[in-house]
Amino acid sequence: MLKEIIQNLQKLIRIPVQVDPSKFEDPVAIQTQWTPAKGGGSSFCTHEFVNVGGNRVEFKATIGAKLFYLVFGAMGLFFLPLTFAFDNSEQIIALIMSFPFIIVSAVLYYYGTMPIVFDRCNGYFWKGWKLPEQILDKNSIKYLTLLDNIHALQLISEHCHSKNSSFYSYELNLVLENGERINVIDHGNLNKIKQDIVSLSNFLGKPVWDGTQYIC
Repeated sequence: MLKEIIQNLQKLIRIPVQVDPSKFEDPVAIQTQWTPAKGGGSSFCTHEFVNVGGNRVEFKATIGAKLFYLVFGAMGLFFLPLTFAFDNSEQIIALIMSFPFIIVSAVLYYYGTMPIVFDRCNGYFWKGWKLPEQILDKNSIKYLTLLDNIHALQLISEHCHSKNSSFYSYELNLVLENGERINVIDHGNLNKIKQDIVSLSNFLGKPVWDGTQYIC
């Protein structure tokens, strides 16, 4: 069952929307990639911008996203009480059917609710459960950078479709001074992510490169 779920996710075809970076009139934009930085995508809003305090903002998982992650666990838990009504061999089958859903739910919830933080007090952006001060080799962490290293905020879109569904997903990335990127969030609500990227731009004092407005 778990293998089937993974296979269905892999069948999702992602088509990036082409962007002409020269329109941003910035040499860093030219050397920056404009294809998706993160695999996958979402058809609904998974995160929202939250001002935690004067010097700290976060992207937190929405209630809808949390419920979506828990649905798989609920499906798995549905099978567990049924095991008591079966004999030994049928109990094993019921358990085998329930555990993949519970595992998928736990993994989705763990990564889907992971802290995404911009903190001006310690000067860092990070995405993960460990604080920057708990990490000895900060250069080895993919989703960690000094706020001073952020050059711009990139917004791009991609068309995702499978056999039974089709939607656009929108990706917010940090562009560093050297043109490298760090993904922040990726979801399907364009109006919401545009509102949030403006709020983040105001907080950081960094420009927004909105690739959704410059389709070739």
